[in-house]
Amino acid sequence: MNPSWFEPVRAYCERTDAAFWSEPVNAATNAAFLVAAVAAALRARGDRPVLALACVVAVVGIGSFLFHTLANRWSMLADVIPIAVFIHGYFGLALARFFGLRPGLAALATLAFAGAGFGLAPALDALTGRDVAALTNGSIDYLPALLALLGVGLGLARRVPWAGRAVLGTGALFVVSLAFRTLDARACAALPLGTHFLWHGLNALVLYRLLATAARFRARSAPA
Repeated sequence: MNPSWFEPVRAYCERTDAAFWSEPVNAATNAAFLVAAVAAALRARGDRPVLALACVVAVVGIGSFLFHTLANRWSMLADVIPIAVFIHGYFGLALARFFGLRPGLAALATLAFAGAGFGLAPALDALTGRDVAALTNGSIDYLPALLALLGVGLGLARRVPWAGRAVLGTGALFVVSLAFRTLDARACAALPLGTHFLWHGLNALVLYRLLATAARFRARSAPA
C-alpha cells in the first residue's frame, strides 16, 4: 500500500496527536450506528432492502470508528465510502418504494443524483472562488443528501402525508446534525472536545428513522 495512505489526518477538535485513542469520545459514539443498525434490522422483518441498508449503517459505524482511531488517509475512505453507499442506496429505494419507479429508472435517477452530488462542491468552488469544503468543514458534501430529503419529503406530503412528515422531520433533524458537524472546527477554542460526537448520535438517529419509515411504508402498503 502506498505510504501516503498512512499519512496522519487531524480533522476534529478532540484529536491532539496521532495516538490511537486521541479521540475517545468521537470513537466511542460510533456505537450509536451499531445500535441504529440493529434496531433497523429488527424493524425490517423480511424487508431485504431495509435489512441491506441496516448492514450498511453498521459498516458506517465501523468505518467511522477506524477513522477516529487510526486517523489516516485510508481510514478516511473507510469512513466516507459507506456513508455514500447509504445515501445513494436509500435514494434509489425511496424512488422505487415511495414513488413507484421501476428499478431500472430508479437506478438511472440515482446515478444522475450521484453525478450531480459529486460535482456540486467543485461547482460552488468555481462560482464563489472559495474552498467551500474548508469553509463548511466538509459538510458541503452532505448538501445533496439534505436536498434529496427535502425533495422526497415534499413529494410525499400530498401522496402519503404521514410518510412526508416523517421524511421532512428527519430532514430537520439532519440539519441539526450537520450544524454540529460543521461547527466542530470553530468550537475548538471554547470546547476542546468539539461537537463532532453529537453528529454521530444524531446522524445515527437520522439513519434509523429513514429505514424505519421505509419499512413502515412497505408494511402499510402491503395487501391485507
